[in-house]
Amino acid sequence: MEAVKLASSDPSETRDAYKVAYIIHFLLGAGNLLPWNAFITAVDYFAYLYPTNHIEKVFAVAYMVSSVLVLLVMMSWGGWSKTTLRLRMNLGFSMFVMSLMVAPVIDWASSRDEMKERPSGAYGMTVAAVVICGLADGLVGGSLIGSAGRLPKQYMQAVFAGTASSGIIISILRIITKASLPQTPKGLKISAHLYFMVAIVFLLCCIVFSNLQHKLPVMQQYHQSLLQESPLCSGTKFCAVAGKIKGPAFGIFIIYIVTLSIFPGFIAEDLESKALKDWYPIILITVYNLADLMGKSLTAFYVPQCIKRAIGAATARLLFYPLFIVCLHGPNWLKTEVPMMVLTFLLGFTNGYLTSVLMILTPKSVHFSESELSAIVMTAFLGFGLVGGSVLGWFWIL
Repeated sequence: MEAVKLASSDPSETRDAYKVAYIIHFLLGAGNLLPWNAFITAVDYFAYLYPTNHIEKVFAVAYMVSSVLVLLVMMSWGGWSKTTLRLRMNLGFSMFVMSLMVAPVIDWASSRDEMKERPSGAYGMTVAAVVICGLADGLVGGSLIGSAGRLPKQYMQAVFAGTASSGIIISILRIITKASLPQTPKGLKISAHLYFMVAIVFLLCCIVFSNLQHKLPVMQQYHQSLLQESPLCSGTKFCAVAGKIKGPAFGIFIIYIVTLSIFPGFIAEDLESKALKDWYPIILITVYNLADLMGKSLTAFYVPQCIKRAIGAATARLLFYPLFIVCLHGPNWLKTEVPMMVLTFLLGFTNGYLTSVLMILTPKSVHFSESELSAIVMTAFLGFGLVGGSVLGWFWIL
């Protein structure tokens, strides 16, 4: 309990006038995940361009592995902490913008009439763009979540609510474009470019937000506390902090093992509906994203104080495996749209709520000087869960 008091009484408890700092953290959280959602939502576009490549699987591995590598560097190399948060955020968002410009630029450089007439090395450049996007995600996500770990809990909640909102934004955009654009190669191209242009404009705004954030009184006081503490993220300190939070780290890891082994692969590829046809996976993905946002937003009103219960609830999500198996292979009435939507909603809601709870409570359970590193450790284990869940979803069929 002493550690919680230390964290909650730190000088960064300055009043956030008009919730500007909260809103900026929300928007930066949305910007952090928007590029990934843009790539995945346009997977039908990339699958048309490169039909012999396993686009969704390649993108997931390229993005998540590169993101985790950056987080490992941040945890083990003390030199990164000598750079300013402002510099890391600007660099990361600039990398996001550059990666999202690759696909439209390749299209503009190729034939206007035949989309499949790609320049030599186009596929390699596209995968390289995803890798750059993943590197930027590790840099921005690790820096943003690490800094929020030393602030009052509402800022961590804002970051994760923002990440959930990016899925909703892209899902709505996909529904609009699918309903309004013809299902032709040209329609796919326009749709994909729209995703990327919207994301790029938003990311440029995020660069402005990250620089504005630096000037807010609450953030200036936070930076002063950073200078006073000046923690070094050595490998030894990483191991010590990881040992203190091994329970929450396991909880966040198992959350994303379960989620990513089911969503989006199983939901997008293995389910069919005669009534909804090809709208079915889009609706299910939208239901998941909406539920995830609701779960992450709920922590603005209620956060349980017992971290062990949150870890237990995260482990209990393993029950989703038999539940989805029953819905897929059980009685016909369970194979219908409503039970699957309810189960998908619960998958998204528990993912969002428990992620936000663990990420809020964990940095407050250690000494204030270790709170930033503990948040980065949690982000890394979240990344391990993403990679592990993606691999499990690749090889294991419900």
